[in-house]
Amino acid sequence: MHSEKVQTLPKLKSLNKRKKIGIIGGTFNPIHNGHLFIADQVRSQLGLEKVYFMPDFIPPHVDHKDAIDADDRVNMVNLAINDNDKFDIEMLEIINRGKSYTYNTMVELKRRHPDYEYYFIIGGDMVEYLPKWYRVDDLFKLTHFVGVRRENYPMSTNYPVIWVDVAKLDISSTLIRKLVSNHQSIRYLVPDAVLKYIKEHHLYE
Repeated sequence: MHSEKVQTLPKLKSLNKRKKIGIIGGTFNPIHNGHLFIADQVRSQLGLEKVYFMPDFIPPHVDHKDAIDADDRVNMVNLAINDNDKFDIEMLEIINRGKSYTYNTMVELKRRHPDYEYYFIIGGDMVEYLPKWYRVDDLFKLTHFVGVRRENYPMSTNYPVIWVDVAKLDISSTLIRKLVSNHQSIRYLVPDAVLKYIKEHHLYE
């Protein structure tokens, strides 16, 4: 009697497993250690496979004259995340140019990566502005929103925001630009590679 070897197909569940991917958007003018710390904490707490830093070309809510050239901002992001294989960069808004609206971006990302389950990371101070975001109700169908708790900002919202606690690092891009323009040190506020890039290219002076 011959026994015939039967090959079993993999379970459908394993084929349909979605990857949990974080997105942290911003002008990154410049990227600093606060951005990196928040991204790492959210990734760890929510069990995300990866966090993508997504620089915008022209943010809809910021005066674009205040932002340096997109190429320099992208270069600094790449330098900042180079040593962490859990971080990557998403270039869609830079490639598309023009003003960056999160809804349009997420529609395209979901089209390209239907197996990704996205978690869009924002500061607690931004949560209260969600009602003003372009097509925000449709946006919540495309991604989970993760709010990083901030002191003095309420956690009340009508939207299903996932809240996370992250230790406060009082660092901002505005502070860094101000320190550089005043010829003061920004060491330990940004990664060493970013500090070197800012100095070599005479940014923010």
